[in-house]
Amino acid sequence: MQTRKKYIFLALLASWLLLFFFGGDQLHRFAFFSERKAEAQRNWPRWTDQSLLKSFADPEELQSDGDPSVPSPRERRVAQLSIYKNSRCRMETCFDFSRCEKHGFRVFTYPRDRDQPISESYSKILTSIERSRYYTPNPEEACLFILSIDTLDRDHLSGQYIHNVDEKIRGFPLWNGGRNHLIFNLYSGTWPNYTEDLGFDIGQAILAKASFYTESFRPGFDISIPLFPKDHPQHGGERGWLYQDSVPPKKKYLLVFKGKRYLTGIGSGTRNALHHIHNGKDIISLTTCKHGKDWERHKDTRCDKDNLNYEKFDYQELLHNSTFCIVPRGRRLGSFRFLEALQAACIPVLLSDGWELPFAEAIDWGKAAVVGNERLLLQIPSAVRCIHPERVLAFQQQTQFLWDAYFSSVDKIVHTTLEIIKDRLLQHRSRSRFLWNTLPGGLLALPDFSTYLGDFPFYHLQRGSSPSKKFTAFIRATSMAGSLSQPILRLIQAVSGSQYCAQILVLWSSEKPSPPSGKWPQTTVPLTVIQGRGKVSDRFFPYAAIQTDAVLSLDEHTSLSTSETLPSWCGAAFLSASWASLHRATSGMPSKGAGATPPSGPTSSPSSSPPLPSITGIITASSPSTCRRGCGSWWTAWPPARTS
Repeated sequence: MQTRKKYIFLALLASWLLLFFFGGDQLHRFAFFSERKAEAQRNWPRWTDQSLLKSFADPEELQSDGDPSVPSPRERRVAQLSIYKNSRCRMETCFDFSRCEKHGFRVFTYPRDRDQPISESYSKILTSIERSRYYTPNPEEACLFILSIDTLDRDHLSGQYIHNVDEKIRGFPLWNGGRNHLIFNLYSGTWPNYTEDLGFDIGQAILAKASFYTESFRPGFDISIPLFPKDHPQHGGERGWLYQDSVPPKKKYLLVFKGKRYLTGIGSGTRNALHHIHNGKDIISLTTCKHGKDWERHKDTRCDKDNLNYEKFDYQELLHNSTFCIVPRGRRLGSFRFLEALQAACIPVLLSDGWELPFAEAIDWGKAAVVGNERLLLQIPSAVRCIHPERVLAFQQQTQFLWDAYFSSVDKIVHTTLEIIKDRLLQHRSRSRFLWNTLPGGLLALPDFSTYLGDFPFYHLQRGSSPSKKFTAFIRATSMAGSLSQPILRLIQAVSGSQYCAQILVLWSSEKPSPPSGKWPQTTVPLTVIQGRGKVSDRFFPYAAIQTDAVLSLDEHTSLSTSETLPSWCGAAFLSASWASLHRATSGMPSKGAGATPPSGPTSSPSSSPPLPSITGIITASSPSTCRRGCGSWWTAWPPARTS
């Protein structure tokens, strides 16, 4: 027994000695592990060439691409806070709605100072406002105020930079800290950082600005506008370049770019990388570094070759013959290229991270542009190749609509800005995004008429509906006797016999009072008498009593040869063919050409008329002979002022 214990003791002693000699170092480390844990983590890994390895880069340093002239996100936030001291402004907190209650949405522009210089572009903006239906010369009636000081160019290196703006606006008695004011700006900041510094405190004013950063944009308060050149037309403007025969949508080039390449500074990273996607076949990317005063001092090995290839292509021809146009950021986020691509029906491919797109509050840019990422430039060619031709054509058509509706002139840009602000004030009567993004557009589909889409015939096709098959008979009575004449009685009886007649409205335009209700004949359809003012133009007013899309306007002496004339022709033919043709015209669709032909002369048929922003189609019969040969002497249009 003792021998066994002795062997066990010797075995344990030998095991302990082996563990001490072969694992002692590990036990020593384990004993002091808690004390040296932090130091061990800091020193791992222990590379022999540790002195040659660079430390990890700061994430903000990576975002600046190593260029000291490019502001980091932290620097931009600091600059933003110094500029937008009222960064939390919203319409509910920084706008006085009470100023708009009595006189509605009225806009006042400060009187222009003769000694104060003003740019051509800002002069156009002020002119557009003063010509609008919202302008008022009386500041007491105004809901919104516009400065006469030119604030478009706030680059202090520019010759159009206005100094001491802060001192000047503080002296205005109406300034009130910027409340209910709208400030326009196209250029902010200067070399090298091009921050959004305007050089003065905007206070609580709404800022309508080009090249707006999303992080400094105040949603529901500020408005992003496009950058437009000084020769942009005041009103009207050229139409888009997409024509009816521009099918198929695929053009000679898939993707193009031709423009400046910045060698240093902000915006240089994206444009310097554009040469990687150039293949010389269906993707053309041309840049030149030959701009600025000291470009030769900064030129790189690619400059000479780029400058040579740059001259081989014409910019306008590339726009005409390309399906997609790259719109990269410049020194600032926006560029003139954006509007140029829209007009040319060249689908914009935007490479400008953080840009709040123009009028994005109302416009759905996902239907007209491809929004890319600057860091994923090499994926752009494959992405646009995957877009189906039908969608490409839809994109092109939408670019033309947006250009014609909102961007082709300074008037349209300014009026769109004002209409967006007005919609914020009356949200219960504001336009939907559907109205803004569908023909004829938000500037023509006024919410003062209606906000119900069914009241607009040019939306019937998109909604899958059709106009009503009935009409309102509108009879203008001018009898001086003060009683009902036989012709008007026969006319009422004849019209009421039509299965397509929904109601009869009599416009009593005589100086004598209208007969009492008991004197009017009994009809199968509702008969309403409206008191007129004795003017011929009264027949074209948008009376609230009209409940149909189509109106048949008649004089009291109009004679129908038989009781069947009106129901047979002015019912079926008028509604199934003529009104359908007008509906197609107002919808922008070609007419199929059915039914009788209207009389020749200065009037034109609905099928040959251009698209009209009309609401109610009116056919007028002014004499017996007119009705016998077709029940229509001319077409016109009128938007009835009725609300849903």
